[in-house]
Amino acid sequence: MPDACPAAATHRLRIEPAGWELPAPAGLTLLQAARAAGIHLPRSCQNGSCRACRCRLLAGRVAYRVEWPGLSPEERANGEVLPCVAEPRSDVTLDVPGAHRAGEPDPD
Repeated sequence: MPDACPAAATHRLRIEPAGWELPAPAGLTLLQAARAAGIHLPRSCQNGSCRACRCRLLAGRVAYRVEWPGLSPEERANGEVLPCVAEPRSDVTLDVPGAHRAGEPDPD
């Protein structure tokens, strides 16, 4: 069962190593919150199966929109997350070296 989170809650999403901070409203995935703020994270399928968005959760808690996202138990234990299907349940810090602002070239 997903963690309860008030519908009006907005958490903070920090993207490292860039140091960007942005709002992460309840009901949006971390990927959607980043895109709404003009930050592009690596992505492809956006349903938790391709793993293109996989990154490390440095701080905070998330809940998944899908019952079992495409991560092994070991990857989850090591702090790996899939922002395309992860919603914030607290303020969150992600390590996403491939993140870039809209309109800037992809660093990869």
